[in-house]
Amino acid sequence: MLLIAAMTLSCCASRPVRYERAHVILVGDSTMARSTGYGDALCARFDARTRCDNLARGGRSSKSYRAEGFWDDALAHAREPGYLTYVLIQFGHNDQPGKAERSTTSLEFSANLHRYVDEVRAAGAVPVLVTPLTRRSFRSAKLVDGLGPWADATAAVAQTSGTALLDLHRDSMTVVAAMGAVGALSLAELPPPESAVAAAATGTTTEAAKPLPLASGAHVPTFDYTHLGPKGAGLFSGIVAAEIADAVPDLAHHLK
Repeated sequence: MLLIAAMTLSCCASRPVRYERAHVILVGDSTMARSTGYGDALCARFDARTRCDNLARGGRSSKSYRAEGFWDDALAHAREPGYLTYVLIQFGHNDQPGKAERSTTSLEFSANLHRYVDEVRAAGAVPVLVTPLTRRSFRSAKLVDGLGPWADATAAVAQTSGTALLDLHRDSMTVVAAMGAVGALSLAELPPPESAVAAAATGTTTEAAKPLPLASGAHVPTFDYTHLGPKGAGLFSGIVAAEIADAVPDLAHHLK
């Protein structure tokens, strides 16, 4: 009897722990963050068994997100027991050149993503890489691809590290290109000014005016070709959910 009991305990101890609850942590920039991105809309697509924390922060790159301490907070969330935890990581917009204290070289960007992936796994969670959301600028009726190199670098890191990839860049490019310059105006935080509508009708968008920052540092809603209003958040969160269903089947069970 003792032998049977010991064998039973040994068998059960070797089985992987099964979690009924999932924990999704979103790490990225303003295109994923609250108010300006699709992150909260994505969280709303998970069922009641799923905790979803949107820790994306506007204006951050793969370098500055860590440097400012946000990554430490994300890892602390990832270590919380009792969940099967997934960390979705999306950078690129603020890693581009010309952004003081934020820009990274291509080598730095890839190294930063590799480090994020390794640390998520060390925390006992599952990393998922997300390629950057397209901007919605058009030239001569063609969508401008300004983030292709960062999307390619993200995909390469996913391949070499054996990490699931959500190719939001590819899929958002396809959808926005099909909408056209005028149709894509509706995805912004605020309605476009008449000048933007007139320009888009020619097939070439004009540069959006940047609002003056508030002394408090609070976000100022504006019209531009990067950030999202409710329609844009709904559209792109749906695309990400579809990508999860394809690339992360265990997490897909937690979608509504």
